[in-house]
Amino acid sequence: MNIKDIVKDNTVRFVRYRQGIAYYGVNVPAEGNYIFPVPLEDIGDATLELEDKAILFMRYIRRAIREGSFVPLAS
Repeated sequence: MNIKDIVKDNTVRFVRYRQGIAYYGVNVPAEGNYIFPVPLEDIGDATLELEDKAILFMRYIRRAIREGSFVPLAS
């Protein structure tokens, strides 16, 4: 997966929260919907929105792909 193709002109959506981790979903062109974790300890005083620009989450998407936690969102 090419990270630039995932984040360019795309949005992420909040899916759920569990044990200090916010999970966001993103639609990957030609692949489908994926989910990835955003640890709240990394957020500091930033605001997590229900929907936001994917480019702002590029760091978390890249990390999730590398660590294997960027997974298809079950329907």
